[in-house]
Amino acid sequence: MNFSARTGLTALLLGCATALAAPSAHALTAKECHAKFKEAKAENTLNGQTFKAFKAANCDATTAETAPTTTSKPAETAPEAAKPAAPAAVSASGATFPSAVDPQYSKLSAGKARMKTCLDQYHTNKSSNANGNMKWIQKGGGYYSECNKRLKGE
Repeated sequence: MNFSARTGLTALLLGCATALAAPSAHALTAKECHAKFKEAKAENTLNGQTFKAFKAANCDATTAETAPTTTSKPAETAPEAAKPAAPAAVSASGATFPSAVDPQYSKLSAGKARMKTCLDQYHTNKSSNANGNMKWIQKGGGYYSECNKRLKGE
């Protein structure tokens, strides 16, 4: 096969591939599709079909493919406001933690046993306000996180 034949064959294959990949020429815009949906709704021909299903069945293209591309000026760069500091880790002072995993959870996996032991202690502490102002789970480490660390020995 000579060079011109290969080039011609390649061009033909690429042309076919782009023709197949291109969206159909009769695809509706989002506004046209919605207008068509409203008409069908007014005529009671939807049979309970949602707009999403109607669009997929009758509009032949997604909104992203038919949406016009707009070019905008680059946004002016404004000085960014300083981001707030990350929340400080919650102090575990004043909180009461279990010293060992409860034997009633010995048949469970180690992680599940620690979690249930911590949860039991958390509920006990909650009634006597001994959680040290900690929630079960919170940003920066809550009661569960601290209790789990202590039971693991970290």
